[in-house]
Amino acid sequence: MLWLPHLFGKRTVATIHGLDWQREKWKNGFASKYIKFGELVATKYADEIIVLSKNVQNYFLETYQRETKYIPNGVNKPTIKAADEITKKFNLHRDEYILYLGRIVPEKGLRYLINAFKNVDTDKKLVIAGGASDTDEFLKEVKDLAKDDTRIIFTGFVQGQILQELYSNAYIYTLPSDLEGMPLSLLEAMSYGNCCLVSDISECQEVVEDKAVLFRKSSQSDIEEKLLDLLKQPELVTSYKSISRNHVEMKYNWYFVTQNTLSTYRK
Repeated sequence: MLWLPHLFGKRTVATIHGLDWQREKWKNGFASKYIKFGELVATKYADEIIVLSKNVQNYFLETYQRETKYIPNGVNKPTIKAADEITKKFNLHRDEYILYLGRIVPEKGLRYLINAFKNVDTDKKLVIAGGASDTDEFLKEVKDLAKDDTRIIFTGFVQGQILQELYSNAYIYTLPSDLEGMPLSLLEAMSYGNCCLVSDISECQEVVEDKAVLFRKSSQSDIEEKLLDLLKQPELVTSYKSISRNHVEMKYNWYFVTQNTLSTYRK
């Protein structure tokens, strides 16, 4: 709808969170084309475009020859919570589980993660926290995939105290995504001082730099290998935990994000 305020001489800023037309649920048919058309309209009519990742910034420059303003998400410094509610509700204790926290959608790589974890000999649990996003069939698929392994726990959508406790007490946080915009859950996980195991897509690499463990995108064998390494080397996990929190607090500080956003609108 950006053509409408443009028609009346009103200045506009469009924020592009990611390339949503690439998501599996929109890939085929009218929806993908319509979302992509929205990109084209933004490049033509928005006075300024804010993007949340360098990869999307490069995409707009290469595809539309349009300059954009890079302003990532920010993260607050959280309070670390002891395992209390998660112990009562899910029998989870500190450092006894690997955490995935996000939407249950195909592009998040949950098939690889579950299959890889099932092949790993460990007493630790895999916690998959989050709800479906118009993807009930996929949620059923991954639950069926995990049903023969009692170590895999689906919590459903979480928030508040339980969300904070899950982040605070994980042994590893993992994000095996094939596609991301700006992964806010990864920022949050690092802000809690987690050792993170993530796919090597540019959006994840951009966030973690050398402060986390990467595996090849879409590779079940590589995520399995990296999981085994981290399970066998708790001292390596501890070393990543010690550096992740300071990294995101310095680079993704909400104060600087807010100031950049305000200056863009004022301009």
